[in-house]
Amino acid sequence: MERSVKLECRGVWKVYGAQPESFLAKHNGAPTTADFESERMIGAVRDANVQVYEGEIFVIMGLSGSGKSTLVRCLSRLIESTAGEINFEGRNLLTMTDAELIEVRRKKMGMVFQHFALLPHLTVLQNAAFPLEIQGVSLKDREARARQMIELVGLQGREDYYPRQLSGGQQQRVGIARSLVAEPDLWFLDEPFSALDPLIRREMQDEFLRLQSMLHKTIVFITHDFDEAIRLADRIAVMKDGSIEQIDTPENLVMNPATPYVEEFTRHIPRAKVMKLQSIMSKGVPDGDYAGDLAGHLTVADTVLQLDQAGLPFRVLDQDGSPVGTVGSKDAVDIMIGRTVG
Repeated sequence: MERSVKLECRGVWKVYGAQPESFLAKHNGAPTTADFESERMIGAVRDANVQVYEGEIFVIMGLSGSGKSTLVRCLSRLIESTAGEINFEGRNLLTMTDAELIEVRRKKMGMVFQHFALLPHLTVLQNAAFPLEIQGVSLKDREARARQMIELVGLQGREDYYPRQLSGGQQQRVGIARSLVAEPDLWFLDEPFSALDPLIRREMQDEFLRLQSMLHKTIVFITHDFDEAIRLADRIAVMKDGSIEQIDTPENLVMNPATPYVEEFTRHIPRAKVMKLQSIMSKGVPDGDYAGDLAGHLTVADTVLQLDQAGLPFRVLDQDGSPVGTVGSKDAVDIMIGRTVG
């Protein structure tokens, strides 16, 4: 089934320096690295082309200075692109009036950033309800909706707490509740967990995946942590020096890097973390006894202990729940020790 495109950008540039539009025009919309250097311009985003599909977690990642946060700010039009086209639900964000853009942001987009930006004088409930207050929703309705989101993120019972009374992870949960309260169609998260301690960060990733399994949002997620990216993403865009090096699934990025940079970037990622059961299974399900069923989208790392402890192979299920293959402990061990190339 063909997936619908929720957000798309074509030929997006963000150039800093004197007269950036003239600079692009002078070089026919395709300046080289040498052009940027010689004219002392900065290409923060260079000719970005991205399609984000309905209901997917699309991760944009790269090292500090790669342009990932600049790109997401262009996609949400928090900053103005120098050139290009950005379409959201078939409408060009760059041609919207200020009033139209405000309406889209209030009702269709949610945003979570690294710094929680909670209002210190408001309670958890008031912080979560704040976007609806801006929309003019009645006190009763906005608080009812905010309570639902607070319960969803696991903070029920802390509605009357103030931000200073919460841990970092709890504060980030309030930020998530606030971003979801208006039921956005598109959710931007810019390194939302990077300020958290490793254990709390892992918990928040688990929470994020739990929420997505319930809400099925279209998500653009920014991170510099490849482990986080491969754990969360349906697809990943790897950026370097403002350009997108490759857009692919975590598995394909590791197994089939498109550029030397991506190859180096993914060199030390264990294949078991990205190889899915559907990629290593034996196709077809012959008659016989099986230990049980496993979803094909699970990775080898997710299931290796289960596979190892079972005396029989497992059936592998496709996204519709139909058995399409089998996998056993030897298949997983082969990947873990690098005995096969996948």
